[in-house]
Amino acid sequence: MLRTGLIHPEILDALGRAGHGSLVLLSDGNFPHDTAPYRGAPRVYLNLRPGLISVIDALQALVTAIPIESAAVMVPPDGQTPPVHQEFADILGDTPMTQLDRQGFYDATADTNLALVIATGEQRIYANLLLTIGVIRADD
Repeated sequence: MLRTGLIHPEILDALGRAGHGSLVLLSDGNFPHDTAPYRGAPRVYLNLRPGLISVIDALQALVTAIPIESAAVMVPPDGQTPPVHQEFADILGDTPMTQLDRQGFYDATADTNLALVIATGEQRIYANLLLTIGVIRADD
């Protein structure tokens, strides 16, 4: 039995294989899950139906299981901050969050350090989040 709020076996397996500096992509339902991210990264499809599972649901589970060093979000061309980005910030607290344009975000997900792609059924646009795994210190 696990003490973390995350119990999905495939996600736990991928996270167990990841380390400091590895990347985890949480993508909305519009993201090109198979073509944009690094092809060597495992994919977990949680997009049961439109709206389920949300990126927020997935993020809330992940923060119970991994230390998060930083995050990156995809911003629209008009530079407006989508409301979901504030929800990310509320969950991530003091974690630094970088804003990338669409192509910059796609490029960042093509990194060979991408350890996991989690496809969600999130319907809000620009609800994509790229997490960098941090370190666990001896006193944690």
